[in-house]
Amino acid sequence: MSDIIQADQLRLFIERIERLEEEKKGISDDIRDVYSESKGQGYDTTIMRAVVRLRRMEKGDRDEMDALLETYRDALGLA
Repeated sequence: MSDIIQADQLRLFIERIERLEEEKKGISDDIRDVYSESKGQGYDTTIMRAVVRLRRMEKGDRDEMDALLETYRDALGLA
């Protein structure tokens, strides 16, 4: 009896994961469409992706990254 219950529970987990994976694919497609639309309006999608990545970061992490980037630029004469 426990094998049947475990198999049913496993099946439910797998089905939930499959549904979530399908939703994730749909969201990824939507995001790609937004980037495509913004590119059509003349925006640089590489920069937009960088801005999105920066906005996800905590302020302290972003400040640390900016300081390191400035240090590296100075070291390479890119300031």
